[in-house]
This record gives sequence, structure tokens and C-alpha cells, in this order.
Amino acid sequence: MSISSSRRTSMKWGVTVAFTAVALCGQVMPASAVANGTPVPNGAYSFAVKLTMTDIPRPDGTRYNSACSGALVARWWIITAGHCFHDVNRKPVSGKVPYSTTATVGRADLADSTGIVVRVARVVQSTTNDVALAKLARPVRNVKPLSLDRVPPHLGEIVTIAGWGSTTDVAPVPSTHLQSGQFTVSSITATTVGVVGYRPSSDTSACLYDSGAPYFTATHRGRLALVAVESTGPPCPHATEETTSRVDNLASWIHSVIYDRKHH
Repeated sequence: MSISSSRRTSMKWGVTVAFTAVALCGQVMPASAVANGTPVPNGAYSFAVKLTMTDIPRPDGTRYNSACSGALVARWWIITAGHCFHDVNRKPVSGKVPYSTTATVGRADLADSTGIVVRVARVVQSTTNDVALAKLARPVRNVKPLSLDRVPPHLGEIVTIAGWGSTTDVAPVPSTHLQSGQFTVSSITATTVGVVGYRPSSDTSACLYDSGAPYFTATHRGRLALVAVESTGPPCPHATEETTSRVDNLASWIHSVIYDRKHH
């Protein structure tokens, strides 16, 4: 499946009008990220990011809202899926963010007041993978960024996801509470890592709006390190392979963007 047509962001809050109607009626729709995952307690995985996009244009002139997930990798920068930022024809773009986007960082439950909500200012796309770095309008100083794993993943490795997606592809809505699950690395290519559900169940899986969610592991020193970000997969929940984007071989590029003055 091509980056520009990734299933993870192909269905965006259904119809915007319908979503607005629900909100106006005061109804609360149950939603929790990662199908068949577990709720993340407040204070855990504080580097996880919820991206909220509004007024995204369609070719016919209508607009809609959407969401993605991501991770803080530096005070000013988050990492997410490249296809989360695109033009009207769904082609990934770099530069000024093409539609209003905010990042919620350091909060496991949207009902809490912890962390920070900050505008996303600009995007830098990877030229080799479905990965983008997004610069924040102001730095996040009270959350420790997620480290990058420079060691290539290996088959059978256990990785954890923390995402803000839906639990189902049926009438999906973005989550109000961060969820996590564990996966086993099932395949590796030059740019991707295939993963399958492991815990709490074999059909624990990423879902719509989990695009860009971090998959991470603990190093031998006990620190958490980013292995890959969510890209695409079958309808959720499912027990088959999910496709994620490797970051170990993008580490040099990531550091060059974060520390290059032209991006500041």
C-alpha cells in the first residue's frame, strides 16, 4: 500500500458533520486507542503524542478533521508517520503545516490537565520512509523525549506501542485515553518492521488514528528506545502482520534535522 493511501489515515472521523452533531448533543463516545490494548496510567509513556488536525481540505472543496499519534524525540520535535501531513491529493508534504495541527504531550487521559498542548509549526519528511519530523511552536521542557534505537531490530524482539487510535474500524473515533500493547517483530526489510500482536492478546493491534505511534523497547540499561512508528495494516482488531517504519537507519537524518539551524 502506498504511503499516500495508507489505510491508517484513509478514514477520518467519518463525516465531519456527523462528528460535530455528536459533540453538540453532549454525548460521549467510548474510545480507547490500540485495539485490545490496555490503558496507560497517568505519568507513563509521557513522550507519547496525540496529534489533532482540523479543516483538512478535500479535492471537492469540503473539509474534515483527523488525528494521528507520535512521540516526542527532542524538546522542539516529534516523530510521526509521513502520511499524516499531506496536500489536498494526499501527497506527503514538507514545510509549513498544511492544516491546523496541535500536539498533546505528557498526558495519558485528555480529561487531565497534565502535560502541554502546543501548535505544530512545520514538517520535514523523510525521503526514504513513511516518517516525518514535526517541529513544535514552542519547546516541551517537562517531558523526557524518547531515545532512538540505533541497533537494528531482530526477529522475535518484543516491542510496545503507545497510541491514541480507535479500537475498531467500525465507526472509528480518536481516543480520549492513551493505550498500549506488546508485539513481536515478525519481519524486517530495509525500511519496515512487521509486527504481530503478543500481549494482552494475539489480536492486539494498531488501528485508525494510530498512524505515527511509537513502537519502543527497553535497552540493556533499562531505558526506552524508539524502534519504529506505525504506518499501516489490516482492519483492526486483527491477528495478522502490521507494517511499521524503521527508525534505526534514520537516526543520522533525525539528528541532522533536530540540530540543523536551518530547521530552527
